[in-house]
Amino acid sequence: MEKVVVTIGREFGSGGKEIGEKTAEKLGISCYDKELLQMAAKDSGFCKEIFEHNDEKPTKSFLYSLVMDTNSMWGYSQNSYVEMPLNQKVFLAQFDTIKSLAQKESCVIVGRCADYALENMKNVCNVFVHANLDYRIANIAKRFQLSDAKAKELIAKTDKNRASYYNYYASKKWGDSRAYNLTLDSSKLGIDGCVEMILKYCEIMKF
Repeated sequence: MEKVVVTIGREFGSGGKEIGEKTAEKLGISCYDKELLQMAAKDSGFCKEIFEHNDEKPTKSFLYSLVMDTNSMWGYSQNSYVEMPLNQKVFLAQFDTIKSLAQKESCVIVGRCADYALENMKNVCNVFVHANLDYRIANIAKRFQLSDAKAKELIAKTDKNRASYYNYYASKKWGDSRAYNLTLDSSKLGIDGCVEMILKYCEIMKF
């Protein structure tokens, strides 16, 4: 198998993390989720708590033009970097860690705009996992021992944060099927069915 990277975007409660872990296990590669926070902290010199505080949360404090400007990601000047708000520096540090990791090894990366970070890289399978609301409510209520009403509130809040974070930093829209190679309904396919679809895609594409 050639080097392959699978990125997993996911609605909260859809089982995206479990799908990522099982896909990685089947491929014999590593799955990175919150581990990326520690790696980015080590690479950047920022403390891990800063990354945890900003993890997939929307930002309100810096200009959109700074992110979308062609100089802001890879050609930003030293002066512009120094003047950047902390949350933008945190995003860029995580962005760089994702790219560095994908260049070194085959892996599965869950969330954190990984598909956007790796959009110009070969042998990447970008996946978005979604599911019907009842399925997600049942999953979250069981996982966190919440009432259905509380689980529904948590799902709405988490999805809103993930969408705001992704839509702000990426040049694509969170959950838009055109932004991914595969969009999978885990409430129809099940966890194992989603894994098999990802493996089949990688096989067809000869990764």
